[in-house]
Amino acid sequence: MPQSMPPKLAEIVAEFAAAPRDVVLEMLLEFSDAVPPLPAELTGHAGMEQVPECQTAFFLRAEVAADRTVTTWFDCPPEAPTTRAFAGILAEGLAGANADEVLAVPDDLYQQMGLAQAISPLRVRGGNAILARLKRQVREQLGGV
Repeated sequence: MPQSMPPKLAEIVAEFAAAPRDVVLEMLLEFSDAVPPLPAELTGHAGMEQVPECQTAFFLRAEVAADRTVTTWFDCPPEAPTTRAFAGILAEGLAGANADEVLAVPDDLYQQMGLAQAISPLRVRGGNAILARLKRQVREQLGGV
């Protein structure tokens, strides 16, 4: 049976997809506040990967535990609320997810959420790059599966 994306992320996607366009930006702003602070060992982005496709400085790290649970960390300045919202959506939606669920997140996640109609194509491309790099890190830790 193929894995599907984590239930919490699926719920977030459905909420965005059903929301009127004028509410979507408001919802995004709420998620920009959902990014947890970095632990001390990641201060200064040590061990984090920069996502150059983002217009703003964006760093991420995924860690796969022995039980295949994935922990994610994101860092993005508060002055970039839309990009920070992508991090908040992934942080909340992937909390407690396992590697298979993370890898099952559709590559067109932000389009499914209806964000392509609400924000610039450049920002959607940045969001897609964030997800792609996160999934690549998970795959690499699983041994390239």
